[in-house]
Amino acid sequence: MLLWSIIASILVLTTVNAQEPEHTVSYFHNLPARLFFFDDQPSLIYHDVVEQNIYVSNDEGRSWTRADDIPEHKAAMVIEHPFDNNYAFVLTKGKVHYRTQDRGKTWKAFDMPIGPALVGRPLSFHSDPKKYGYILYQGTACERVGPWGAVCHDETYYTKDAFGSAPQKLLSETSRCQFAHSSKDFKHDAHEDLVYCVAFDTTANDGVHSLSSSRLFSSTDFFQSDSRVEELGIGKNARGVVAFAIVSKFAVVAMRDLAPGNNGEMLLYVSVDTKTWAQAQFPHATSAKLRENAYTIVESTTHSLAVDVMLQDQSTIGTLFVSNSNGTYFVESLRNTNRNELGYVDYENLYGVEGVGLANIVSNAEEVEAHRASKQLKSRITFDDGRTWSRLRPPAEDSEGRRISCNPSDDECSLHLHSVTLPHNFGRVFSSPAPGFVMGVGSIGEYLQPYEECDTFLSTDNGVTWKMIRMDAHKYEFGDSGSIFVVVNDEESTDEVHYSTNLGKSWKKYKLGLKVRARVLTTVPDSTSQKFVLLGQISKKDAKGNDGRCVVIHLDFAKTRQRQCTEDDMERWYARSATNEECLMGHKQWYKRRKADADCYVGDKFTDPVEHEDNCPCTDEDYECDYNFVRQSDKCIPAGPEPIPAGICGDPTKTYMGSSGFRRIPGNTCDREKGLKKDEPKEKPCSAAQPAEGEIVHQTFDFHAPVAQYSYFRNSRTILVRLRDHTIWQSSNEGYTWEQQHPEERFISFYMHAYSNDRAYLITNTETFFYTTDTGKTWNKLKGPTAPNPLGLDVLHFHPMKSDYLIWSGGQDCAHFGENCHVEAYYTTNNGRNWKLVDTYVRNCNWARDAELLADPNQIICESYKNKQGNQLFFKMENPLQLIGGTDFFNKKTLLFEHVVGFAKFSEFLIVAEYQTDRGSLDLQVSLDGRRFASGLFPPTMRLEQHAYTILESSTKAVFLHVTVSEPPNPWWGNILKSNSNGTYFGVSSDYVNRNENGFVDFEKMIGLDGIALINVVSNPHEAPLTGRKELQTRITHNDGGTWKPLVPPKLDSQGNKYACDRTSCTLQIHGYTERYDARATYSTPSVPGLLMAVGNVGEHLAEYTESDTFLSRDAGFTWEEVHKDAHLWEFGDSGSILVMANDEEATDHVLFSTDEGASWREYRFSNDKIRVKAIVTVPSDTSRRFILMGYYPRSPDAAVAVHLDFSALTSRQCVLTVTNGPQDDFELWSPSEERTERCLFGRRTYYHRRKRDANCVVGEQEKQQDKIVETCACDWVDFECEFNHRRDAEGNCALIPGTEPLSPDDSCHGDDEYWYERTAYRKIPYSTCEGGIRPDRGTAHRCPGLKGHGALFWLFVLVIPFLFAALIGYYYYRKSGLARGTIRLPGGDTGPLYARDSGALATLASVPWFLLGVAGIAWEWVSSRFELLATGFRSRRGYRNVPVDEDAHILRFEDED
Repeated sequence: MLLWSIIASILVLTTVNAQEPEHTVSYFHNLPARLFFFDDQPSLIYHDVVEQNIYVSNDEGRSWTRADDIPEHKAAMVIEHPFDNNYAFVLTKGKVHYRTQDRGKTWKAFDMPIGPALVGRPLSFHSDPKKYGYILYQGTACERVGPWGAVCHDETYYTKDAFGSAPQKLLSETSRCQFAHSSKDFKHDAHEDLVYCVAFDTTANDGVHSLSSSRLFSSTDFFQSDSRVEELGIGKNARGVVAFAIVSKFAVVAMRDLAPGNNGEMLLYVSVDTKTWAQAQFPHATSAKLRENAYTIVESTTHSLAVDVMLQDQSTIGTLFVSNSNGTYFVESLRNTNRNELGYVDYENLYGVEGVGLANIVSNAEEVEAHRASKQLKSRITFDDGRTWSRLRPPAEDSEGRRISCNPSDDECSLHLHSVTLPHNFGRVFSSPAPGFVMGVGSIGEYLQPYEECDTFLSTDNGVTWKMIRMDAHKYEFGDSGSIFVVVNDEESTDEVHYSTNLGKSWKKYKLGLKVRARVLTTVPDSTSQKFVLLGQISKKDAKGNDGRCVVIHLDFAKTRQRQCTEDDMERWYARSATNEECLMGHKQWYKRRKADADCYVGDKFTDPVEHEDNCPCTDEDYECDYNFVRQSDKCIPAGPEPIPAGICGDPTKTYMGSSGFRRIPGNTCDREKGLKKDEPKEKPCSAAQPAEGEIVHQTFDFHAPVAQYSYFRNSRTILVRLRDHTIWQSSNEGYTWEQQHPEERFISFYMHAYSNDRAYLITNTETFFYTTDTGKTWNKLKGPTAPNPLGLDVLHFHPMKSDYLIWSGGQDCAHFGENCHVEAYYTTNNGRNWKLVDTYVRNCNWARDAELLADPNQIICESYKNKQGNQLFFKMENPLQLIGGTDFFNKKTLLFEHVVGFAKFSEFLIVAEYQTDRGSLDLQVSLDGRRFASGLFPPTMRLEQHAYTILESSTKAVFLHVTVSEPPNPWWGNILKSNSNGTYFGVSSDYVNRNENGFVDFEKMIGLDGIALINVVSNPHEAPLTGRKELQTRITHNDGGTWKPLVPPKLDSQGNKYACDRTSCTLQIHGYTERYDARATYSTPSVPGLLMAVGNVGEHLAEYTESDTFLSRDAGFTWEEVHKDAHLWEFGDSGSILVMANDEEATDHVLFSTDEGASWREYRFSNDKIRVKAIVTVPSDTSRRFILMGYYPRSPDAAVAVHLDFSALTSRQCVLTVTNGPQDDFELWSPSEERTERCLFGRRTYYHRRKRDANCVVGEQEKQQDKIVETCACDWVDFECEFNHRRDAEGNCALIPGTEPLSPDDSCHGDDEYWYERTAYRKIPYSTCEGGIRPDRGTAHRCPGLKGHGALFWLFVLVIPFLFAALIGYYYYRKSGLARGTIRLPGGDTGPLYARDSGALATLASVPWFLLGVAGIAWEWVSSRFELLATGFRSRRGYRNVPVDEDAHILRFEDED
């Protein structure tokens, strides 16, 4: 018995000794720039970038040797072959480089014609193992120019044998080239040698390229004979390409939008097959614009692309968007994501498990953006590929068994983890190929604590549950397929590591024998080895001789367990099984992994875990809308008649088998036999199929109440209709089918977001409202702060920059109009999830910022009653309506005006009507920034005493204002005034302009053409007050209100007869804005410049509407033709290739349509019962061939009918547009100046592309070659208008109005002016860009004093030399850092964290962050474009920020800011 005990003791001791890990220590002088394993190999590379040496270990870091084949101090960069684990390449700064084909054992030199480019990865590889030697090399070629430097450009070379032979030049002037086959996930049938290059299509002698010359080129023979420009589906407009990358299964092109008016906005084009490209569409476009330096394509899955967009110009907060299966349509996944200045995002998918990811959000984003607080981060996890996110539920106890300080069931008690933006190891932050195991450093509470105050946590079920495993922050790593975990303290130096062999249930300590400050803990990329590498630094006192203070400690845990696992030690582990989200993309995922208590090692070294899939029954989640179908709620409805193959439907009375509207998501593997078969073909009548070419189809839908409101989403085919019975109906296919939204609710209104094309809000008569962010595909229910106000005021106001910022004006205590009924305003920054009070007893609260009004984006302006008690409905002038401006979301209030009538925002102007109590009159106050105001000055005869005014338009840098001068008991009319460029003083443009009792004015600008407008004037102002009848005449201006002329009548009517009125006083008169049933039925269209339609008559004054006919002009109103007798409604379609008219005098059963812009008309009968048509509606851009007739049957006026008309099949020929305007071209160049006496308008001659009148073709959505071509003109009389207190006399000259005085001289000098000029009777029209010519606005010249006296040498040293040095420094860092525009970066490598390990597809396309623009983001076209701005800003004195001050700036109320 005693002997047995001794033997047992010896066995125990032997076992204990056998279970001790082992370690060896190697010393280095510097930390490595790269430290990586060859994939599935024990070989390891250590790159000392300080000494520029390479060290190699072939035994997982146990021993090291320097790569002696490479000369010392030559290794500038080392790059491993991602698809062949034998190869790596060392690049030097010169032309001689080195290659290994045996994992670093030996290295051989190879020569290149030029040195490597200063980018993150100058080499690009082919993913086919058979073509391992296919490599692209990006280098920089320079020509030295003088003593200042050199002119350089990048060139790309290629090799087919891994540089075994001399490389060949691929292409010059490149910025990046890449094989189409460079990702294992990007599967397509493209040519195996297809190469893409982002390159310039021009050669620059000075190295300066315009961004517009950057294109995406492709070739299948290395540009020997095959060289193509990828047009990306948009033709020759595919210019401005800044980056190309292959991310997962997607090829992505980032391109700058070079269209006029775009300020750095980026466009993404995506392909999944290299053949078809589509633009990525983002929701709520105004806030999700891709700005260069402000977006990151983050780690993506094989079935969706993920993009994080920074919505604030100067913050590191983003919004994550996730795409559909082909990467073209994105939906918002998570807002307020955390980013850092380098563009890295706290977002990571967990390895090997589909659909699971971790992200950090900024919980106090509003305070951070206002610079009032530092970030408070919270962690979120998704188990369904970003569709929903939830908190991380914390453990109930800490690592020592004590209860945590908060309740884990409380939502505010969560686990938060440090992520990508603050890396403390390399490779993946949370997970590894060991299936299901996740570790992280974080804290428990309301938000994430600093790293040094955090602890270490583990999840063994993919993030569903968590356990605190160690106090303090630790580095961590997984080994042996997850059967061993190793951690080391990451807060201070330590002489021990801890490890667990039972999935973290218990931990053992291992002493290292020396104290080390851990820097990296790693193992082989697939986490299958029992050996680890710990990189650290030791203190000076622990250093031995000249060994160096950087150590690599090789940790070997192979002897800790004696037995290899068998099948009985393994278990099946299902991903997501604890979340009820087992199925994703139609299958369950599971892996085999070791049981927690099995005392064995897995030992399958370099064998990746095998993923198994069990297909699930198909559900709704596995289907998406088929082609030609669109999502509406949970349905897929046809976008129109379904296209079918020829011959299927010869007889319209028969049926055919068509699409159900659904298809399985590509790549989805669900089992249709065991689940839903939503893609099963359906039998359909042939009458519903797409008609044969030349045919027209229609659909009729009856509404059970009259239409009260309707509107399309902009840039969409979805329309909403509200009926008078308080129901809302939606059609997502231009009226082809209709569906009622939320029948259980009673809706009083709906609002289209003023600045975001795909958002709308349905307002009920309670606090409940519904919103959509995807053009009505889905509607979400939320609560407003109060019920809508009953005073008829707008309920919602929108922010021009931030789509989630809303202001709600609701009623309080207004049930039965109680004695304290009043309006309260609330604001939200998260689209209505939370509301905060702005003010009470208000009439109008709005954001100060507008699209062109550059006010504080967080400023709110309110019309607020001074006395806040009583029923607001009965307030009169005795209770002053104050105007209050509040910055910081109205937390910092300023009283702007004591008593106002109201305010309005137009273009860049904020205009306030101030009531002067002492004299009972109105003053107009104008601001360009929402804070400082100037009084508008009017001619003495035009005081606004008790007069009403209407602000008309301000698109040409001047305000048009209608001031009422005749009001009841006399008929309504007034004068139109036009302001100077900053809206501070006004002159009369036209007298006696007609208005109605609602304040609407017969004034309309022509859409798309500057300076052209039409008005109706009262021709009998002296008789009208006596007779009570106004006689109207129409006038047109082609010089922005400088002069107004009658309309020239056509010679013959539509039947070829002469008009009865043929005297010189007989002109064309047309009915205007004040008579329209629908104000949106404009004369003109944005899609066809110069095309006008109107109802009117030829005579001395305007006839009754029912006595009028229909007219058309193709040349912006210079000439007219009558197109049909009687008054008609009209609408433009497909950019003018089709016009539709319906009788507007009586009920009708047909429409008239024309495909030649009114030269001829055909009739289409749509009903056996006549309909009284009240409106013809199409998409707002007028680019569709589908229309909706809105009206009612005369027999039932208390109902409504909508008739869908589809002219799409009239012709299928696509219009052709060529640069040279050849004989096959369907477009012509046209300019308004062709018919105008003045050849130029606003100092320029503008040409437009428009379809030829007889071209029977479809314009569609195609981009025009160039919308307009501009020539600058010399200044002429038409570029000038009358100065303040002047007006034109009978001869057309500007003369001083009797009894007035001219403005005082302006002797201020602006910019680099050499002279200032005395005022004259003229001033230059602010919008004019004319140069040279006559200058009647300039009187006697006087020389400017001061700086202008300095010579050229002075300005050379003050301006040019410092700027050149700044540019050179910027260019140096731009090139050196590899942060050029569109740089492709790998998270954890290149320009990011110090160490890198490829352990998954982590390709990221990230642009340079905003704050680096002056250093790392500089490009030469950026420098040159801003040189003039710099020089101007150096000398000028400014009042309004960012607004040029014209000659009349002294009128404004401000003090110089210098």
